[in-house]
Amino acid sequence: MNKKQKKVLTRIIIAFVLFVILFILEHGGVLEGVPHPLLMPIIFLIPYLIIGYDIILKAARNIRNGQIFDENFLMMIATFGAFAVAEYLEAVGVMLFYQVGELFQSYAVGKSRQSISEMMDICPEYANIEENGELIQVDPDEVEIGTIIVVKPGERIPLDGIVVEGESLVDTSALTGESVPRRAANGSEIHSGCVNGGGTLKVQVTSTFENSTVARILELVENASSHKAKVENFITRFARYYTPVVTIGAVLLAVIPTLFLGDFTVWLQRACIFLVISCPCALVISVPMGFFGGIGAASKYGILVKGSNYLEAMSEMTTIVMDKTGTLTKGEFKVVEVYSASLSKDEILDIAAHAEGYSNHPIAASIREAYAQSISVERVRDTEEIAGHGIHTFVDGREVWLGNEKLMNEKGIDYSLVTGTLKSIGTVVFLACEGKLAGAIVIADSIKEGAAQAIGRMKQLGVKKCVMLTGDNKATAVAVAKELQIDEVCAELLPQDKVSKVEELLNAKAGKEKLAFVGDGINDAPVLTRADIGIAMGSMGADAAIEAADIVLMDDDIQKISTLVNISRKTVRIVKQNIVFALGVKLIVLILGALGIANMWAAVFADVGVSVLAILNSMRTLGTDYK
Repeated sequence: MNKKQKKVLTRIIIAFVLFVILFILEHGGVLEGVPHPLLMPIIFLIPYLIIGYDIILKAARNIRNGQIFDENFLMMIATFGAFAVAEYLEAVGVMLFYQVGELFQSYAVGKSRQSISEMMDICPEYANIEENGELIQVDPDEVEIGTIIVVKPGERIPLDGIVVEGESLVDTSALTGESVPRRAANGSEIHSGCVNGGGTLKVQVTSTFENSTVARILELVENASSHKAKVENFITRFARYYTPVVTIGAVLLAVIPTLFLGDFTVWLQRACIFLVISCPCALVISVPMGFFGGIGAASKYGILVKGSNYLEAMSEMTTIVMDKTGTLTKGEFKVVEVYSASLSKDEILDIAAHAEGYSNHPIAASIREAYAQSISVERVRDTEEIAGHGIHTFVDGREVWLGNEKLMNEKGIDYSLVTGTLKSIGTVVFLACEGKLAGAIVIADSIKEGAAQAIGRMKQLGVKKCVMLTGDNKATAVAVAKELQIDEVCAELLPQDKVSKVEELLNAKAGKEKLAFVGDGINDAPVLTRADIGIAMGSMGADAAIEAADIVLMDDDIQKISTLVNISRKTVRIVKQNIVFALGVKLIVLILGALGIANMWAAVFADVGVSVLAILNSMRTLGTDYK
């Protein structure tokens, strides 16, 4: 409980003690002998102001700013009316229990924010820089790219970088939700926000603080509340019209029956009861709190949701489209076969490795790894990368084409000798020298552990269609899809083809159904943006993922998608329960209050009691194991 909450709790205790004393005195007949008629309201005004002065000040401030109709205004008018009809005890009681509900709500919201607050605590306070043999603490904002920083055992890593000295186990749970530490040694990439284990690390900084992993995550979390779900926007609009309508209704309830039936005091009391009942706190608070609780629950599993609208959309997701490499497969390519046509296998690897010398693509890296020798850049000139096809370059003065079937077809190079000859299934990279096929290299990727289980679980949760998109050849794609039991597979796609396919699937879905696309967040940024829900996989530290995706999984565990579906559906279910419960109870008690059956204490339950129950219901999003 924070300082402000403790202050409110103290006021509640003091007001409650005075309320109990006055209750006993009033019902014991002691206050009947008060000599002056103004003394009675003054006595009750003391606990009333102790507990309700801030509500009155807020209402007055809002009236001055032109924002008249809110819950503070309703409570002020209702309790003023209770004083006007000499229901002093009820006026104090209404304000007291309203503040109890507000305190409970504040505490509950704090609890629901706890998971996200823990995420906010990942922000490092300083970075260690060595100067003249001494470590100096500096602000992470002041550290430039290329600087060597020292991370001592137990310290939070302040900036993204590459380990240049030392070895340690790094706790990444703040980012990924996984408790198992990861080993960091010379050459390892590490990310800000993680905690260093038992060894001292020297790290070369690779990004400024404002572009670091931790800064982007904090920005994402801070902005999450700005993206509201449809039901939240509806409740906000509803409350904007609902509050003035019930206020006018209360005035009419006090005036019109009096003109025909008389007894203004009775009808004014009913109007005050009507106002207390109609306070929209339960709806205005419990709905956004339900979604915030869902976002908090997701963050516990290392899932960052950019807004409640995306959480709501996940509950309606029936089609999921996934990129193959890095999402369903590990993205760890290995050369598994080299086919020789006119050159030897060693020559094929030599030329291919030099042709791919400048590329950072995983396939290029696997070819260079298989070559296992240093690359001589002097042997290569005029390298041109052809998107979605391959590479055109000159190695040792020979013109080289290295790429897929599309590139071979485009250049009129016959590769029919390879068809049906290769024994391995994987991505085939063809090599042509001086316009003739020299050979082919087969590169294979392995399926991620748990991918098949993840897809099976999503289907159990009601996902109707699982689609895989890939730029790989059809044989490889079909083999992966068959093993994972994917419904539809589209192979040999260029990046723009993936966007077209997603648009085709978007046009085919019905009604409120939503489509999610899961990719690595780098090459798939256009598709992530185009889908109803873009989910970035394994994108800790990837700029494109943070910016293009709506939801970011801080590790590459595809099984967390089904966890997110569970969280989203439970969140939406709880939010709908709160709406039906709050409106239902209020409607019943409103009618009873207008008929004179419900008293002020029933009104307090319809307001504070319903709010407390709705908040308790919302907190269930945090107390569930979704795995």
